[in-house]
Amino acid sequence: MREVSTVCHRPIASPTLSHKNDGVPATLHTTLQVIQRGIDQRLHIGAQLYVSLRGRIIADIAVGEARGGVAMATDTLMPWLSAGKPLAAAAIAQLWERGRFELDDPVARHIPEFAASGKESVTIRHLLTHTGGFRNAAVNWTPESWEQIIARINAAPLEPSWVPGRKAGYHAASSWYVLGELVRRLDGRTFDRYVRDEILLPAGMDDSWVGMPAEKYAEYGQRIGIMHSAMSGHLRPQRWDVEQYAAVCRPAANARGPIRELGRFYEMLLARGRCPQTGRRIISSQSVEAMTARHRAGMYDHTLRRVVDWGLGFVLNAPGYDKEAAYSFGPHASCRTFGHGGSRSSMGLADPEHALAVAFVFNGMPGEAMHAQRNAAMAAAIYQDLGLASAER
Repeated sequence: MREVSTVCHRPIASPTLSHKNDGVPATLHTTLQVIQRGIDQRLHIGAQLYVSLRGRIIADIAVGEARGGVAMATDTLMPWLSAGKPLAAAAIAQLWERGRFELDDPVARHIPEFAASGKESVTIRHLLTHTGGFRNAAVNWTPESWEQIIARINAAPLEPSWVPGRKAGYHAASSWYVLGELVRRLDGRTFDRYVRDEILLPAGMDDSWVGMPAEKYAEYGQRIGIMHSAMSGHLRPQRWDVEQYAAVCRPAANARGPIRELGRFYEMLLARGRCPQTGRRIISSQSVEAMTARHRAGMYDHTLRRVVDWGLGFVLNAPGYDKEAAYSFGPHASCRTFGHGGSRSSMGLADPEHALAVAFVFNGMPGEAMHAQRNAAMAAAIYQDLGLASAER
């Protein structure tokens, strides 16, 4: 692969984008306008974007500021939030293909304590498809230890009238902790260590972490980007985006790295499990096929309040979806598109029909409605700029 564009736009008093002599492909003009519009509206002060098409890197771009007075760079480490959840799905896929469990195993076969309070029939497949029924058993940003969180989830009851597999609702944190605990019990390494050893480093994602040691946080210095709350146009650093929280292992929320490395993860999936950058096989082609097949179709999601299809840890596109709903893939993505968004801020996706990998992150978190509009506009602009929007999906 050849890198076409690696650009850092340094803002001055009022951030603006230059499209002349800066190496940015002319085809990204509309996409850059979406980013600039968000800066003007105080939805974010900076962004990163990575795009590759048919194995060719189209853009690796940084815009605006990473934090007050510090320019966003392409190697700035940004929080991915829920966009990092597919890392856990990939870890589980590795252990599955190594014969450590079956997808329809009850979780309690491997974590006996999990069977408490009616959860004995919840399977590993239910965890990955958000059909388990214990949505509120844990939250992401808590000072509790891993052991305390797992104990609380194990003791939590199944939600009333929830039959696992027959009702759906996005589990923002709880099921991902259980997946992380499955990795620990089946492999012996903690989830953060496993993901670093078996996925991130082999895939050339050297600056990506799920739980970053405090000494590395300090070593990165100003390369650490900050996520901001952007409610009502008032930007302020999120209280959890500090060294203390970056260091803890939270499978559902605290993956962090340059967004191009999330893009490389999706390039690996498009290459059927072999990383194009390193040549290393991360997961088997059969696992990629299984992860991105429809394991949940046409079910109403009682958390997201709309119909959403799921693979194993991935959102799947489908005809008839609201193309401007939060965390959608926009109006032009093919029905084979899969990926995952991060809370009001980020997105990673792969569109196999076009051999397209995309990852972007904005460092501002406005309300859900504003982000839904921003996300849909960004996705639509990328397809338009690349000439992939000729037919309505």
